Amino acid sequence: MLNDLILSTDSRIVFLVLDGVGDIPNPSYNFMTPLEAAKKPNLDLLAMEKGALGRIIPVDIGVTPGSGPGHLSLFGYDPVQYSIGRGILEVLGLNMDLQANDLAARGNFCTVRDGVVVDRRAGRIATSETERLIAQIASAVPEVEGYKVVLAPGKSHRFAVIFRGQGLSDELDDADPHKDGRPPAPAKAKTAQAEKAASVVNAFIRKVGEVLKDEPVANGILLRGFSLRPDIPQFSERYAMDALAIATYPMYRGIAKVLGMTVQHEPQDYGDAVAILKNNFNAFQFFFVHIKETDTAGEDGNFPAKVDAIEAVDRIIPEIAALRPDVLVVTGDHSTPCPLKGHSWHPVPLLLVTNAFTAGRDGLAFHEKNCLRGSVGTIYSKELMALALASSLKLDKYGA
Repeated sequence: MLNDLILSTDSRIVFLVLDGVGDIPNPSYNFMTPLEAAKKPNLDLLAMEKGALGRIIPVDIGVTPGSGPGHLSLFGYDPVQYSIGRGILEVLGLNMDLQANDLAARGNFCTVRDGVVVDRRAGRIATSETERLIAQIASAVPEVEGYKVVLAPGKSHRFAVIFRGQGLSDELDDADPHKDGRPPAPAKAKTAQAEKAASVVNAFIRKVGEVLKDEPVANGILLRGFSLRPDIPQFSERYAMDALAIATYPMYRGIAKVLGMTVQHEPQDYGDAVAILKNNFNAFQFFFVHIKETDTAGEDGNFPAKVDAIEAVDRIIPEIAALRPDVLVVTGDHSTPCPLKGHSWHPVPLLLVTNAFTAGRDGLAFHEKNCLRGSVGTIYSKELMALALASSLKLDKYGA
């Protein structure tokens, strides 16, 4: 039904996505959240003067989402209907040449001691170290069991890999224990058709282990998000808007590419991200601006760092607001509470700002406790695009 109501207009929508921004009261910090503790006068002023607050549920009540489903639902795609593996997102985000039948995976370097993964991120080694190690692996392991291996380094400890050849299935469990203190996990086939893929992946992991055995920190790898390229409706066709994505990390550029958004060069910092937004504001109608640092701090359990990240974002808000987008949405793809050091099922705080009289004016500062009281209420993330479209007057009347 929504597709039949969409109007092609010049109004502009900005989604400022603070990855993992949602949190829970922290007993070590007077039971505040980082969003509550942060000094963010610009966000709070917008919220109080032009904003409606609420909360979004990325997938379903009690379900902890990955970043892929979290972002898909933000853009109005049902994350249960449209499943995209992280491997595809990482590969596309790194501008790798993805061909038909390629099996993609996202990788981490890790530290293994006495048969146990003691650090899934290998101390977040420098990107230059990852580049060195990937070059070494690419030279030593160009193919596995007759399948070509294509590698690319990502940010810090991350990389992406493509297994190229016919007949590989993505019906695999992650080759990743997902928590420190556990033994490495082999890839396991979920179906008989995936047995060959599991054999190829596990042979690759073993060979890489031999290459890395003398490394002091990054002496192992973990692979997850095995995926083939999905068939998914394109954003511009779905919403009659040309979209621009501004993101530093490959995975989020990958999400944008899967949906057909335009992805320009990688911003070097927040100021550069704003400059890209300004320079392209007349050429697009939808803008996805991604902030990673809030999520990184949450995964590290670093409350002060998450506060700092929010405050850094607040400093660029005046420049974004000065562009006068018809709708500015500030939210996250999921919650990453510092006490949990990982993604969680908790609802995500939402700030909806409009320049027209299309939203409530809640008169409240922007943080979780106030979002619980906000006029938007608690909605599913997949419903947010409809709200943004309506608030920018991009939806026609339904019925006579």
